[in-house]
Formats: sequence, structure tokens, C-alpha cells
Amino acid sequence: MRIWLVSHLVLLLVIANGTPALLGLLLGSRWNRPLDNHRLFADKRPLLGPSKTLRGLIGALLVTALLAPLLQLSVLEGASFALLAMLGDLCSSFIKRRLGLASSRSVPLLDQLPESILPLWGMQTVFGASVSETALAVFIFIVIDLLLSRPLRSARI
Repeated sequence: MRIWLVSHLVLLLVIANGTPALLGLLLGSRWNRPLDNHRLFADKRPLLGPSKTLRGLIGALLVTALLAPLLQLSVLEGASFALLAMLGDLCSSFIKRRLGLASSRSVPLLDQLPESILPLWGMQTVFGASVSETALAVFIFIVIDLLLSRPLRSARI
């Protein structure tokens, strides 16, 4: 098991998925245009909800891309990783809206699995991580996210 690889994967997951929340804390409501532009789906519920913003998406792409070279990845690989993480996050938000759950409501595992598994699986050829290394990175990310999500949500109020 390559612990350095697992730590790089976890760090990338934290950077990509944590940047939107950090930007929300730092910028408040500035530049927080919802990605779905308040559109409703066929079920008359929000497509994604107000917490999925253009600021968060662009921020995650830029920050992850800029920090990727520190982890021996190209800028493009960093941006690709972030894009996959954000797609996973958007998928979980879409599912939560279909279930009638409020925006920013925490659902353990549904909030962490898509945004961690999708980028790790999608970029597996870049990292060459084994199944056990990937599983460990996902597990560690889930623990970190569960420990930090409540304090971050409280700080936004």
C-alpha cells in the first residue's frame, strides 16, 4: 500500500470538494449564482438547489488545477479531477432534490460517495491506485467530510 498516494488522493478530494464551502464562508452571498438558475425539474422541485453555484464550480476547478502541480499532477489533470468531483456532488444534489430533501441537508454517504468515487475512478489510469488504495482514500475522505461538514455548515449561518 502506497500511503503517499492515498494521502495525495485524499488531499485532492478535500481541495476539490472543500473549495466551494470555503468560498461560501469567505465570500458570503457574493457571486453565488445557482447553477440551475432556480429552474425546477419535472417534479416541480429545484433541479439542484441554491447551494450549487457557479462560484463553487469555477472555484473548485481553478483551485484544484492550480494546486495540482504540488502533487505532481498537471493543471489539466487537477481541473479534470475537480470536474469529476463536482459532477459527483451535483449528482448527489439532484438525487436529494428528487427525494424532497432541502438544499444543504446532509445525507451521510450520499454526500460523500459520488464526489469521491467518481474522480478516483475516472482518473484511475492517471493515479494507478489499487482498489484498496482507492477504498482507503474514499474512507478517509468520508470521515474527514463527516467531521468537518457540521462545523462548516454552522459557520455559514
